[in-house]
Parts: sequence; C-alpha cells; structure tokens
Amino acid sequence: MNKLYEKVIGLEIHVELATKTKIFCGCSTAFGGKPNTQICPVCMAMPGTLPVLNREVLNKAIAVGLATNCEINLNSYFDRKNYFYPDNPQNYQISQLYEPICKNGYITIDVGQGEKIIRIHEIHMEEDAGKLLHQSEGRETLVDYNRAGVPLIEIVTSPDMRTAEEVNAFLQKLRLIIQYLGASDCKLNEGSMRVDVNLSVREVGKELGTRTEMKNLNSFRAIGHAIEHEEKRQIELIENGKEVELETRRWDEEKGNSYSMRSKEDSRDYRYYHDPDLPPIRVDEGMIEAIRASLPEFREDKIRRYKEDYKLPDYDIDIITSNKKFADIFEDTISYNVPPKKVSNWIMGETMRLIRERNLDENNILLDGKKLAYIINAVDDGIINSNTAKLVFEEVLINQIEPKTYIEANNIAQVFDRDTLLSVAKEVISTNEKSVTDYKSGKTKAIGFLVGQTMKKMQGKASPVEVTKILEELLQ
Repeated sequence: MNKLYEKVIGLEIHVELATKTKIFCGCSTAFGGKPNTQICPVCMAMPGTLPVLNREVLNKAIAVGLATNCEINLNSYFDRKNYFYPDNPQNYQISQLYEPICKNGYITIDVGQGEKIIRIHEIHMEEDAGKLLHQSEGRETLVDYNRAGVPLIEIVTSPDMRTAEEVNAFLQKLRLIIQYLGASDCKLNEGSMRVDVNLSVREVGKELGTRTEMKNLNSFRAIGHAIEHEEKRQIELIENGKEVELETRRWDEEKGNSYSMRSKEDSRDYRYYHDPDLPPIRVDEGMIEAIRASLPEFREDKIRRYKEDYKLPDYDIDIITSNKKFADIFEDTISYNVPPKKVSNWIMGETMRLIRERNLDENNILLDGKKLAYIINAVDDGIINSNTAKLVFEEVLINQIEPKTYIEANNIAQVFDRDTLLSVAKEVISTNEKSVTDYKSGKTKAIGFLVGQTMKKMQGKASPVEVTKILEELLQ
C-alpha cells in the first residue's frame, strides 16, 4: 500500500513544583532523602487527618498558567480520582478534573516552517504518588512514600503536534518557561518533569485514529525514539488489517521497544467526585494581577534586550539565554561594569568547559558574578595572566573560594619588578644561543621560544607582553 500517514500527538506533562513542603502537609519535598523519612500522618492518609492546600502551590500553578497564556479559573476545586496503586497511601489521588485552575492556553513554536500554535487544554494541580522499588530478584517490591504528596501540575495539550521535532520544540520551550519562573527545575532524569506521549496514526485527511499513551520517557532522546517506534508499530498494525488498541505502553530505552502496561482508562473508570475535605478555591483578579506583575523576563524578551543593549552576537545570546542560570550569571557579572562580551566569552568558554569535564549540573552551578568580575578585571589590570585566570576560575567555580584570597595565598600574581624580569631574561638569552641567532638573522618568531622559557622560569607569574618587550630590548 502507498497510503500517506500522519502522526497526531498530544502530551500530558507532570511537573513537580519547587516548594519546600508538600501540597497538603508540611513535609519536606527535598529530593534524595532516605526512604520514608519525609512523611507524616497527613501525607500517609491516616484516619482523622485533613489536607490543607499549600498556598505556594496555587501561586506557582497560576504563574505557569499566566506564562503559557492560559485563562485562570476564578472558581476551582479538587476532586478525588479513585484507583488503587500500592504507592498511593489513601487509595485515591487528590486532583482536579471538572474545574482545573488553568485552561485554554497556548505556546508558539517554530521548527523552521514558521510559527505554530500548540494549544494547552488545561493545567491542573494534584498530588504525586510514592515510588515503587522493584527488587532485582523480582520477588518483592518496596515502597518509598517520600514523594507521596509532592505537589504536581499536569499540563495537558491538545493533539496539535505532528512530528517528534514539534514535540521537542514544545517541551524545550515549556521547560525554559517553567525554569525561568523558578516553578520547577524540570529535571527529566530525577522525575521532576515527566512526559506521557499520546499518539495516534491516521491517513492524511481522515478521522483520528486510536491513540496509545507512552510512559517512562525520561529524556528528550527517549521521547523522540518512542514517537518514531510507536508510529511504525501502529502503521504496521493498520497495514496488516489489525486494530490499534487503546492502551498505556511503557517505553524501554535500552531495548528500543515498548510493551503494553494496561488498557487505557477514561474518567469514568476513576469515579471522580469532589473532595469533601478541601474547600473550593477562590481566586480574585487582584491576586492574579499581583502574580502577573511578579513574572520574570522570559527568554524571548532577554534575546531582544541583549541584542539591543549589549550588541552581543546571536550565537552568544542563544547560549546564554538557553539556561536561566547562565542568564543570571551574565547579568550579575555585568552589573559590576564588566564588558558584556568578555562575560559571555567566559560563560561560553571556561564555564561550559568545566561543566563538560567535571560533569556538573549546569542548573546548579554556583558562580557569583562579583567573583567572575574580579577575575576578568584582574586580567585586564595585569594582576594575573589569562592562563592563571583559568586556574583561579576553576577554583572559584568548584570550591567557591574568593579569587583575591586564592591569588594571594598561592603567590600567583604577576611580577612587575623590572630588575627581576631583566635578570631572568638575560639568563634565558645566555642559555639559548640558537634562538638568539635565529632571531637576529630575521626569524622573528624565535622570540616566542625565549618568551616561553622566561615565563617558565617565572612560573607563569609575569606578563607575556612585558617579557616580550624586555627581550626585544636586550636583543637589539
């Protein structure tokens, strides 16, 4: 058959909000705690306990809604989603079905074919479940309830995407918006951002096909692979006269394959009803406008401003604004009157190099703009040379030291004493007759070797410019 098929893709994105405490209790949300140490009677659903909504969860959910062009629901409430999972303490999940906090939003993307609007059907608040730990022998499963009650927002898109490239562009932009807001770190590898892909295949121009939901997608690479695989799987079924089943599938990135987990439920299967323990949520326009006024400058606005105000090349701007941490470091550093281009060079050069070599989390690097400004100015003022500056910068980034203190403690400031430099330069000249002869015979590049030898004897604590000047004087 030569039928032309197209993919129809919608996403369900769970994002853990960056609050200090859980959605309905005061337990810590810190990642990586010892199993079952961040729990209490409320998040364990003990009899007689009542949930109380964390105000910061509501604020962050509204902020994400405003940043994604959503309508904010002035009257919303929580519902109980009834199902049994071993990692769900109360055997139901507190979520929002009928009146979510945000709805009817959108994000625009561009994958080289002009702007495209991806609609956001809704954003709702809910609680996370615990985590199941399956033992390697396969005989038992342990449960860690630390994650139970961690606040989530679920962002549900309309089925507006047609390619893996569009999905990637949408997710990258959404993640940056949320990171710029400070609402979440959106780390797929740690589960603070989890993506479920709903995909169906149809003949172009025909009605929608049966969709499947794919889970366990913990990287953008895995999302792309899963989309490609599921498209092929569904087309093969259709071409062979078989039906695509409405089901939830689990993606195995190592095997490059997916397998069925369970048949896909709909809202009737969960028997939703209003949660009687939580009062309705009332939001007024004043609250919404206060949150809107607190929204940060997002990437698109920074790109325009950096281009207009700092005259940076497009490449520099793209790198710096691609991560909120980089943008914060850039702006912090230039506030100390350092030329913007020099700051961007350090971010794109030494910062990125150390992130790669030391396998650092670029979202968690600690780099004080004042310290970076001192290093840049120290090079300009001749206190240290560029090579020494790189060593100092590494100590500042990795060990959080004060650059001035480190320079003084290690005696690595450049030597400007002319008599000392003259003495060392004369010694180098006297012991490198060939280079001296080459230089005097017109091979001017030979002086580079003499400069290197002088710098070596000075242990790098000299200005190459000053050393070159003194050698040239002596060789005349």
